[in-house]
Amino acid sequence: MAGYIIRRLLWLIPVLFVVSVITFFLMHSVPGGPWDREKHVSAGAQAVLNARYGLDKPIVEQYINWVVGMLHLDFGPSYTYIGRTVNQILLDGAPKTLQLGVQAFILSVVVGIPLGIVAALNHNKWPDYLATGVSMLGIATPSFVLAILLILVFSVWLKALPPTGWRGPDTWILPTLALAGYQIAQISRYTRASMLEVTRKDYVRTAQSKGVVPRLVVVRHMVRNALIPVVTILGPILANLVTGSFIIEYFFGVPGIGRNFVVSISSRDYAMIMAVTVIYAATVALMNVIVDVAYAYIDPRIRYS
Repeated sequence: MAGYIIRRLLWLIPVLFVVSVITFFLMHSVPGGPWDREKHVSAGAQAVLNARYGLDKPIVEQYINWVVGMLHLDFGPSYTYIGRTVNQILLDGAPKTLQLGVQAFILSVVVGIPLGIVAALNHNKWPDYLATGVSMLGIATPSFVLAILLILVFSVWLKALPPTGWRGPDTWILPTLALAGYQIAQISRYTRASMLEVTRKDYVRTAQSKGVVPRLVVVRHMVRNALIPVVTILGPILANLVTGSFIIEYFFGVPGIGRNFVVSISSRDYAMIMAVTVIYAATVALMNVIVDVAYAYIDPRIRYS
């Protein structure tokens, strides 16, 4: 197991390298630059700014300098927030983004898995139809549409919750619900499909024929084996929720990494774009490793040599 984990972690190096190369060169191939948003910046002033931030050097040399800085955990200065480094911006926004992502993940798991289990155990009955309808609605509704509906209902009509900000528990509810909506539906559908497949297995029928208590059959034989494909998607879902809440953070005014990333794209803040992209790729890859390792603990039949 230890050797397998080490090999998978070493594979993160070429993965991050490829992601950084593609992002860096595509980003610089787009016409324009970080100073184009300034209306009255002369060509001479832009040349001075390019020299100051190293943007006047060949593209390959710029990439090498960025890699050297990243290896020292220095992502460089921000072109949008003058006087601040990318590290400072990330450290300020990371706690909010992490909190929002974890809250949405917990809500997704707590609601999605039981919803799928209930639907499977009541196959072709009204709880199944209700759970399936909720799942289909959640998958078909984009997060920003759900965010608008939540604000309309809870902020405009009921006046119960504030529409924007990140000041306390009352401001956390709407962003968390908006971010978790699609994931709840996705987890519910995976759980339902996996549970339906497990119910047809011989070992489940054998346990039922022996008179084992139905609750124990569900918990010990069905749920545990049905969770294997569900765990497969939980890792990427957690990574996506923690680092991919760009639209929701921007929509609700959450001062996290996602909001800064959206701003950096429109302002061509190369350093911020590279930092967030690499962090996102590393998080997704690491979560996949954790999921593979978790297989061995969920299903004793799985072993890695």
